Amino acid sequence: MILKDTIVALATASGVGAIAVIRLSGPNAIQIANECFNSVKENKSLLEQKSHTLHLGHFIDNKRVIDQVLVSVFKNPHSYTGEDTIEISCHGSLYIQQEILQVLLKKGARMADAGEFTLRAFINGKLDLSQAEAVADLISSDSEASHQVAMQQMRGGFSNEIQNLRDQLINFASLIELELDFAEEDVEFADRTQFKTLVARIQLVLKRLIDSFAVGNVIKNGIPVAIVGEPNVGKSTLLNALLNEERAIVSEIAGTTRDTIEDEIIIDGVAYRFIDTAGIRETKDVVENIGIQKTFEKIGQAQVVIYLFDLNNIQYQVSNIKMELESIKNKFPQKQLIVIGNKADTISDAHITALKQEIPELIAISAKSKIGIETLTNELTKLVNIGALNNSDTIVTNSRHYDALLKALNEIDKVDYGLQNDVSGDLMAIDIREALYFFGLITGEVTSDDLLGNIFANFCIGK
Repeated sequence: MILKDTIVALATASGVGAIAVIRLSGPNAIQIANECFNSVKENKSLLEQKSHTLHLGHFIDNKRVIDQVLVSVFKNPHSYTGEDTIEISCHGSLYIQQEILQVLLKKGARMADAGEFTLRAFINGKLDLSQAEAVADLISSDSEASHQVAMQQMRGGFSNEIQNLRDQLINFASLIELELDFAEEDVEFADRTQFKTLVARIQLVLKRLIDSFAVGNVIKNGIPVAIVGEPNVGKSTLLNALLNEERAIVSEIAGTTRDTIEDEIIIDGVAYRFIDTAGIRETKDVVENIGIQKTFEKIGQAQVVIYLFDLNNIQYQVSNIKMELESIKNKFPQKQLIVIGNKADTISDAHITALKQEIPELIAISAKSKIGIETLTNELTKLVNIGALNNSDTIVTNSRHYDALLKALNEIDKVDYGLQNDVSGDLMAIDIREALYFFGLITGEVTSDDLLGNIFANFCIGK
């Protein structure tokens, strides 16, 4: 894929601001910008300036001055895209932004497609495909953890690990292919003992990367947490306490929440999406019944379920609580379950101690008084294994990478089987080539226009 035209787009968010940045990239970027630029110093041409320099002047349309601007010059190959690139910093008026864009389009540039600047960076070898995808993740990161993972991938941590495995596998593959050329002489160039050790090491690394996706996926997308329980036990009050704002309506009337309410907060660098659900009970109210059905849907979608009950409700027996907890565990066995007793400020410590003997996992809180909220957030943090993140280990967050790793491991397992059972080299070579293909899909050494189109279509226009 060779891109010979010059593209332009707004690189900053659309709308009014103090400044806006308009980006040009392509073989004619500097020439086009030069035709619209009058330096504050007479007779200064952008074509004659060094790379990575800034120039103050006026952006003009013929003799009409549109704005005073600061122009950044980046000459190939030392730019983000690997092409000649110009960035024009202007005042953030919508009118000024559009006027500058229209002039640049008239001069021969075209509007960039979504993600086209990063696509060009990939095509020109400035980034591999996994690093390019990390750019989009970095832009959309909304927590410390997601930012840290995206930065590590963009710097090439994941790419380097995959490339290292690929290089070692290519080395042995070439030796096995060489054996096939000398099949009649019955010679063995590839040491099978060393090859078995390499395959075992590759299997270990692939399994670790695949397992990391469970953590990476929740870091990237946030952890959905459903708050469930009987009506009027304080679910909405708990949501408000966690968010530290009056997000949900609180009332003593049972059944106030008839639909789910969602909001997100960051705890220890990880995003959690809390879902306040309708109270679970038998009711003839049609609208409330719909809300209860949605509650069970949200439990199914959540990774963590907070079961909340009223410590002050003496009529609600411990046996009933145990029965409901058992029902949730049986219906949703994969869910992490946290048991919370609310309104702890209205009963004695002795009562709470007695309940903990019956329900050892119980955490007693007062959502209204915000007592025990920190204990709850600490418990949530324990459920997320971010040890790998703290150790700067590679964490997979992209479902496309996850799928390619699974398929690569499947092919490596076939190679392992071949080694253990003395399968012929020509059959093993097929499996090795397949594994190399899936490694290449991750870093972009194997691509198609459809694949690139799907990836970069999710980028913003100016990136």
